[in-house]
Amino acid sequence: MATTKLFVTDISSSVDYLPSKFIRQEFDRPNLHEVQSEKESIPLIDLQDDHRDIIKRIGQACEFDGFFQVKNHGIPERLINNMIRISKEYFGLPESERLKNYSNDPSKSVRLSTSFNVKTEKVANWRDFLRLHCYPLEDYVNEWPSNPPSFREDVAEYCTSMRGLALRLLESISESLGLNKDYINKALHKQAQHMAINYYPPCPQPELTYGLPVHTDPNLITILLQDDVPGLQVLRNGKWIAVNPMPGTFIVNIGDQIEVLSNGRYKSVKHRAVVNCNRERISVPTFYCPSPDSMIQPAEELIDDEHHAVYRGFTYGDYYQKFWNRGLATENCLDMFKASTA
Repeated sequence: MATTKLFVTDISSSVDYLPSKFIRQEFDRPNLHEVQSEKESIPLIDLQDDHRDIIKRIGQACEFDGFFQVKNHGIPERLINNMIRISKEYFGLPESERLKNYSNDPSKSVRLSTSFNVKTEKVANWRDFLRLHCYPLEDYVNEWPSNPPSFREDVAEYCTSMRGLALRLLESISESLGLNKDYINKALHKQAQHMAINYYPPCPQPELTYGLPVHTDPNLITILLQDDVPGLQVLRNGKWIAVNPMPGTFIVNIGDQIEVLSNGRYKSVKHRAVVNCNRERISVPTFYCPSPDSMIQPAEELIDDEHHAVYRGFTYGDYYQKFWNRGLATENCLDMFKASTA
């Protein structure tokens, strides 16, 4: 396998043009010249502000943007820097070392892979990734890579801090809907936490491909750490907006399951990752998820004679299986779970 040059990491420095398997049809390209860049492209929320103001602003962001940034979040700068550093060190390892973690089985709790789903997709994405299950931490940490030597220690400390932030944000989202702050936590019982370390090498022809194509996230919320290289773009009013990195912040986006729980009031918004020809990019999303057997449905408190249920109930395991089998298709997987009255 090591001789097949499976990973983008290992072919990026040896080609001057984009291999055909990465080239998208003309209608399905990023049209980078049309992307807008705004100084504050998504709302920035200070988590040390007045509590009522935080709840109000998070509610507005979830309803109208689907994305927001947080600062003064309590995650030490040391942890953030360590996470970026160890991510770069991991993808700097020889291919033979990285291949110890290779798998395209999405049920694996630790797996290195490339693109998104190489079994089903016709066009590959310019991305390699290491995906890790990380809660309960003690169940998974000993399966993680042991090289670089501090990988397990650094990533475990980061994961624990991110879980605390995710729980705080979910409480705020519950309150912003007029629900008890522990509503989401109680409704979903046991929850899961995954993370991905995404590596996007320099690309010889970035206008022809994606790092990740247009999609919404299937989970509850995603908390994104990224380095100083732009790449994330969000769809707003039919136009693509570049979300430029802001030091000391995390980007938070609403996943499909929050849209269901909010009965369609909060929006899981389409987004994508583009690449560039000059610099590598690292992003580390933390995915906070229901457990596979969790029943997902609109909160009863948000349904009345004027607000019918937009979505039917389903298990998260059923939802994720359909999401994975479809791949990152442009159509929203949520449409498959609309209530018959919607």
